[in-house]
Amino acid sequence: MLINLLKSILHNLGVVLASLTLAYLASFIDTALGFRTLDISLLKGVGVLLITAGFLLRVWAVTHFYTREMRVISLEPQSDLVTDGPYRYSRNPLYLGGNVFCFFGAGLLLGSPTMLALTAIHLPFIDLLIRREERQLQEKFGSEFREYKQHVRRWV
Repeated sequence: MLINLLKSILHNLGVVLASLTLAYLASFIDTALGFRTLDISLLKGVGVLLITAGFLLRVWAVTHFYTREMRVISLEPQSDLVTDGPYRYSRNPLYLGGNVFCFFGAGLLLGSPTMLALTAIHLPFIDLLIRREERQLQEKFGSEFREYKQHVRRWV
């Protein structure tokens, strides 16, 4: 269990670093386009909270995958339908933690309007990816997935 937790932490530090890197790069676009940095202490604090919440949510979710010896990133349906832990509340805690909380939090922390816009713009594309994954899960797990889907929302 401890090894799975450590692997999950390391895996998700990469997500946080990627979020911060993207926000940093977006700040160059802000400068080039003449956008003002959102330099408000409260927003920076909210950004840190969102990044932390996203990181912890992802660690919790990834640990459930590693405990079942499943890969986090897979183009094929998973071997098990995970419905416990954070998956009791969201069918997609990994996307919620990374693509919403970490990305949006990084945009707030660095005050980048471009990062905030890019986060909002990319979410419909992530939703398309989720729908593809859900079709695969439906095919693999049938009525078990349909019942799960009826009780747990896609995002929150």
